[in-house]
Amino acid sequence: MIELLKRKIKSAEDLMSVVKTMKVFAAVSIQQYEKAVDCLGEYNRSVEFGLQAVLKHIPGEIPILKPVLKQRLGAIVFGSDQGMVGQFNEVIAHYAAEQINTLKVRQENRTVIAVGLRAMSRLEEAGQPVEDCLSLPGSITAITPVVRDIVLKMEAWRFERKIDQIVIFYNKTVGASYKPNRLQLLPVDHKWFQELKSRPWPSRSLPLFSTDWNRLFSSLIRQHLFVSVFQAFAESMCSENAGRLAAMQAAEKNIEERLDELNFQFHQERHTSITEELLDIVAGFEALT
Repeated sequence: MIELLKRKIKSAEDLMSVVKTMKVFAAVSIQQYEKAVDCLGEYNRSVEFGLQAVLKHIPGEIPILKPVLKQRLGAIVFGSDQGMVGQFNEVIAHYAAEQINTLKVRQENRTVIAVGLRAMSRLEEAGQPVEDCLSLPGSITAITPVVRDIVLKMEAWRFERKIDQIVIFYNKTVGASYKPNRLQLLPVDHKWFQELKSRPWPSRSLPLFSTDWNRLFSSLIRQHLFVSVFQAFAESMCSENAGRLAAMQAAEKNIEERLDELNFQFHQERHTSITEELLDIVAGFEALT
C-alpha cells in the first residue's frame, strides 16, 4: 500500500509540474498578445488620422456611403484548436450562432468561416454550418499571414459572391476573464465616418495628398480592415490563454488537494506500518522472556 501511494504521489507531483509550466506559458502569452493589441491600437489611430484627413477634403456628403441591403452575410468566428481552455469555444460558438440568427439572413445566403477546429465543431453543434476552417498560428508572429488570408477572402466575398455584410465574432478579455464580442467590418458604420469627418484636426493645417482620394480612401479602408481583424485575432488569442490560465489554476488547486489527501494517507499508512512493526518486536521480546 505504501509503495502504491508513493507512485500516486509521484504522478501527482509530475502532473503539478506540467500544470505550473503551462500556467507560466499562458501568462507569458497573455502579456505578448496584450502588447500586440496595444501596438495595434496605436497603428489604428494613424490609419484613422489618414481617413480623417481624406474625409475632410471631400466636400459635402461622403459619396461612398451607399445604402446596403444586407442580404448576404459573411461571418468569421475565432475559436481555438487546442483544449484545456474551459468553455472558451462553447461561449463564442453559441454567441455567434445566436447573433447570426438575429441578422435575419437566410441560411443559404450565409458564409461562415471558423478559425480553430474546436470552434467549427461547436458551431455545427449549435446548428450553424461552417464552410471553411482555418488553423490557428502557433505564435503571435505567425498571425499576419492568416489575417492576410482572411482579408483576401473578404475581398473575394464582396466582389465574387456579392456579400454585402461581414461580421467577426471573438472572445475579448475582461479583467482576468473574457466575454464574447461582435464586430461589424462591412459595411463600415456611417456614423463613424461622419464622426471622423467632424472631429477636430489636432494641428493647424490639414495634410495634403496628391493621390486620387478614392484610391487613397480604399487603401486606408483595407488597412483599417486588416488592423480590425488582427486586433480581434490577438484579443481572441489573449482570451484563449486567459481561459487556459484559469483552467490550469483550477487544475493546480485540485492537484494540491489530491496531494494533501495522498500525503495524509501515506503518513497514516507509514504510521500504521511502524506501529505494527514495533508491536511485532515487543511481542517477540515478550515471547523470548
